[in-house]
Amino acid sequence: MSDTITIAPEKKQADTGNSNKMLFAMVGIGLMCALLIVLTYEGTKPIIAKNKAAALEQAIFKVLPGTVTTAGYYWDGNAFTPLNGTEAEGQRVYAGFSESGTLTGFALPAVGLGYAGEVRVLYGYDPAQEAIVGFYVLESKETPGLGDKIEKAPAFLANFGALSVAVGTGGNSLKNKIAYAKSGEKQNAWEVDGITGATISSKAVTEALSTSTAEWVPKLYEAKERFKPQTQSHE
Repeated sequence: MSDTITIAPEKKQADTGNSNKMLFAMVGIGLMCALLIVLTYEGTKPIIAKNKAAALEQAIFKVLPGTVTTAGYYWDGNAFTPLNGTEAEGQRVYAGFSESGTLTGFALPAVGLGYAGEVRVLYGYDPAQEAIVGFYVLESKETPGLGDKIEKAPAFLANFGALSVAVGTGGNSLKNKIAYAKSGEKQNAWEVDGITGATISSKAVTEALSTSTAEWVPKLYEAKERFKPQTQSHE
C-alpha cells in the first residue's frame, strides 16, 4: 500500500490564491505606512525647523552675555556676508550686540564625535577678551548620568567662562589651540579640564571647539570692527 498523499488541484489553487491575497495585503499595508511616514515628516518638517531656530536663538543669548540683538553671517571666501538661508550650518556665524550697539561677541556652532554619536554645541567668542565666554549643548545622545555631564557638571561648564583663544602674531592662527587636560590637571588658560567617567564626551567637546576656533577666530578677530547691529531686538 502506498503512503503517498495526493493534493487535489482545487486545494492547490485555493492555497495559491490565499497566499497572493496575503502578499498583496502586506504590500498594500507597507505602502500605506510608507506614505503616512512621508506625509508626517513633510507635515512636521516646518514645525521642527521653526522649533530648532527658536532653540538656536535662545542659545545665542545664553552664550553671549549682555546680548540683546543678533545678526547672522557666513564666510563667502573673502568676507562675512549676511545670511540668506541657504548656507550650511557649519558656515554660519551669529554676531551679538548690546543695547547700546556694542559688539558682545560671536556665537558659533561646532560638532564633535562623542561616545554615542555627534555632539553639537554652540559657543560664544568675545574678541575683546580673546576668549570663549559661553557654551551650550544643542544636541547630544551621550549616556545619561555620564556623558551628559558635559551639559550639566558645573566644574566642566566653568571651563567656558574665559577659555583663552588669543590670536598669535600675524593674526592668521591662535597662539595656542584649545587642548584637553585630565580632570584636575588643567594648568593653562587654553585647556579644557575634562570629566572623570566621561572622558570621551569631554574630549569630543574639546576637539569640536579646538577645530572650530582654529578656523574661525582669526577671521572674526580681524573683521570684528566691520560687524554692525541690525534694528530688530531680542525681547
